[in-house]
Amino acid sequence: MMQTTLQNPQRSIGAILIDAEMLSLEEAERILKLQKEENLRFGDAAIRLGLLTDEDIRFALSHQFSYTYLPLAGGRPVSEEVVAAYQPFSHLVEQLRSIRSQLLLRWFDREAEQTTLALVGAARGEGRSYLAANLAVLFSQLGERTLLVDADLRMPRQHELFKLDNKRGLSSLLAGRGDEDAIVPIKAFSSLDVLPSGPVPPNPLELLNRPQFQQFLTEAGKRYEVVLIDTTAMSQGADAAMVATHAGAVLAVGRNNVTRVSAFGEMVKSLNRNGVAVIGSVFNDPPLVKVA
Repeated sequence: MMQTTLQNPQRSIGAILIDAEMLSLEEAERILKLQKEENLRFGDAAIRLGLLTDEDIRFALSHQFSYTYLPLAGGRPVSEEVVAAYQPFSHLVEQLRSIRSQLLLRWFDREAEQTTLALVGAARGEGRSYLAANLAVLFSQLGERTLLVDADLRMPRQHELFKLDNKRGLSSLLAGRGDEDAIVPIKAFSSLDVLPSGPVPPNPLELLNRPQFQQFLTEAGKRYEVVLIDTTAMSQGADAAMVATHAGAVLAVGRNNVTRVSAFGEMVKSLNRNGVAVIGSVFNDPPLVKVA
């Protein structure tokens, strides 16, 4: 399956769809013939012939305007849970974009050295990994140089969502058994890199408490405009609080009918007491409902 980022506005819709293996040369010739005969636009001619859909045309136009996303047809280089990668025009992704906009307004500012944000939740199953992955794609689609770090060293998920090898990652980097080569560029999105968790260690809290972690985040903040950190649930230990302290700011995540209001409130109070800025909160269902 070809994974191509096509960002040349001079390329025709037909060329983009052929390179993405959504259209054959023979089909393109049929479309061009009808386009000339009937004085139609390429997309209208293709739809009349039944060779393309409106969604296919939107896909090609998005690439002409440097807004990369993936077609639902063919192979899936990332999980379907990363809805921002496949359904950029859906209502759900519009809600995610709204969250991205709020974060840009409230936190991310490279000149102020505000580039790092941890996603923190009280319990398991609240959708932190899902939200982190989708926001990372959305920031990269905006052209922001984005790094997604999986700091859940107990039950990591980002390697599954982006279909990556997890033999190396944050745990190996912190243990001195690897370097930043463990960061993986996501080919489908030119501005997105992912650092998976690496092998699950026996001592996650001790690793996250090492000075190497803060050093890594400091350097990442210089190289990237957005650094998002996925974390372990607060109920599973002090890992998330440690990561939040290093990051300096968090987005508090909950899930309807899963998160206990009392636990969520106590988590926010605890983070505030530790000097961590809680930028905002999001409750997943999905669909996502943003809470101010």
